[in-house]
Amino acid sequence: MGKILPRTIGLMGLIYKIILMLSTAALIVLIFPHSDHGEHFDYKVGAVWRDGDLNAPYDFTVMKSAEEVAAEEAAVRGTASLYLRREAGAHNEALQRLAQLEGLTTQQRWLMRREIDSIYALGYVVPDGEYGPEQPVVVLEGNIGSEGRLGDMVSYETLPVGLLRDSILVPSLTVDAERTALELESRLSQQKYSSRLVLAGERIVSKGEEVTPEKAELLASLEAENDRRFSDHYSLWGQMGGQLLLAIIAFVALYMFLKNTRHPILDDNRKVLFVMVLILLMSALEALVVRIAPEWVLIVPLCIVPILVRVFFDMRVALYIHLTTVIILANLVPNSFEFIFYQLVTGIMSIIATRGLERRSQFFVLSLVIFVSYSFIYTAGVLSQDTNLHALNGDRYLMFFLNALFTLLSYPLIYLFERLFGITTDLTLLELSSTATRPLRELSRRAPGTFQHAMQVANITEDLLSELGGDVLLGRVGALYHDIGKMTNPLYFTENQTAGFNPHNELDYIESARLITQHVTDGLELARKYHLPAEVQDFIRTHHGTTYTGYFYAKEKERHPEGFDATPFRYPGPTPYSRETAVVMIVDTVEAACRSMKEHTKESTDAMVDRLIDGKIAGGQLDNSPLSYGDIARIRTLLKAKMMSIYHVRIEYPTIKTENKN
Repeated sequence: MGKILPRTIGLMGLIYKIILMLSTAALIVLIFPHSDHGEHFDYKVGAVWRDGDLNAPYDFTVMKSAEEVAAEEAAVRGTASLYLRREAGAHNEALQRLAQLEGLTTQQRWLMRREIDSIYALGYVVPDGEYGPEQPVVVLEGNIGSEGRLGDMVSYETLPVGLLRDSILVPSLTVDAERTALELESRLSQQKYSSRLVLAGERIVSKGEEVTPEKAELLASLEAENDRRFSDHYSLWGQMGGQLLLAIIAFVALYMFLKNTRHPILDDNRKVLFVMVLILLMSALEALVVRIAPEWVLIVPLCIVPILVRVFFDMRVALYIHLTTVIILANLVPNSFEFIFYQLVTGIMSIIATRGLERRSQFFVLSLVIFVSYSFIYTAGVLSQDTNLHALNGDRYLMFFLNALFTLLSYPLIYLFERLFGITTDLTLLELSSTATRPLRELSRRAPGTFQHAMQVANITEDLLSELGGDVLLGRVGALYHDIGKMTNPLYFTENQTAGFNPHNELDYIESARLITQHVTDGLELARKYHLPAEVQDFIRTHHGTTYTGYFYAKEKERHPEGFDATPFRYPGPTPYSRETAVVMIVDTVEAACRSMKEHTKESTDAMVDRLIDGKIAGGQLDNSPLSYGDIARIRTLLKAKMMSIYHVRIEYPTIKTENKN
């Protein structure tokens, strides 16, 4: 039963991580748009072909350019016959309109009659403006057609403005739209939109070769053929399945990296959730930009991922998680090669710039580094392709500037993620390490002796963790705040008693023990009041472990040798469970005891250090900590040297008497 429970808990944790990573991968694939075209190439006319030699993978035809196709279609429209149908009653209707006109003399009527007869002998037509006088026409009378030119007939446009054109004439020839459209469609269907056939294996473009307009036509034709072949067997579910599998492979690689190099991160579900949420958030922003404006995909501040991971963890983890994010997104965004190159280089630069980040103002420097990195990459890329800088696009620099500007959002995101996931960053610890914080100012004012003790413990802890290995900053901050509970009742602790009055003389041993042990619970209440991180609160609750208040416990034992309830004399615990909290417990005990010693010889100091550390070991106070026997031996040696250097016996300098000569 004792082995089954830990295995079950471990299995549940593994299942949780698998579900979390699978869900993240699935959501990333779902939120991105899915292309329905085949392989396209990244090239520009006049630029250098950066990829390897490209040969035709199969036979395909080279498509004519849009200008060539438009010119040929215009020529076909100009030579295709316009079908006209003769209206038999149009001539008589025009004569009737002439007869009905008033105010004309006989001579005028006779001249207009002759002109009408001549117009209808040729045919009167009102065609669309797109047809010219050389347009071939076919005049249909029943099923019989006669060919001619549109210019051989009288059209509305050729007649002068006047009574004849606007009030008398009626078209005798009307366009047969259906027959005309059939004729044009038939002629266009015979047009060839390809110029030649490219055979499989034929060289299209070589690496380093300039992409000429002719090469660009070949590449565009190959892309069109790729699209056609892709659409013939395209499956949305198949595409999404492949993208999901690639994302899962990337997450499996990330899992194996964390398992083998950063196991504590993988063991903490909060930290795993933080990484997945961060990757999903940046992926959602990329998907939004891809849907709206794919050419602006680099505006997304993807460097927020390595920056936040670096602040929360370390450089190596930041680089690997950023690499995983870039690999997943490169399969879903356009211009994958360009995307990978930009994001990897700027990500590495941002990780380096984040090293030693101690002030919030450094985020502006970090933003500048990102902008400069993007700009240099783009400028170098343009120069390598076009061999000059005339092709530089100002919009690209604007995009990089906005990317760098949006990167400043990492500052509030750090605070947000700290609160959401309960993870403390070095930035927060650096702020808490200042003695100007409100709780430490209150401690120095209300319990100055405790404050000096805490400062001493913090300095010694910092030195020990530097030697042993561990989170030096966390250990120092934990040592500074471990005794803040003493400011509630400062006079009940000897380091704060300056007037020679000890209030414990007026209390029984149980009440004195209660007041002493209460500084742990008081400290936790103050920590919550001042919003101290959980990692710092761990030092408050563990720095005495489950030990007894030695003096009052011994006195009570003298009064009741037959036995008594020892619960009031015991600290609530728990015992330390990290390297840092264990070191603070040992240093706190040793420093307080050595401070109270009357004689500080090397022998007495060494004996005191050994006795106190042996007592912690015998009492089981270090059983849950990761300190090894070698670590404890090293701590003994270092503490003995520290205590002697701090509390060594100083020689008494002689007083020099001066003679009064007056």
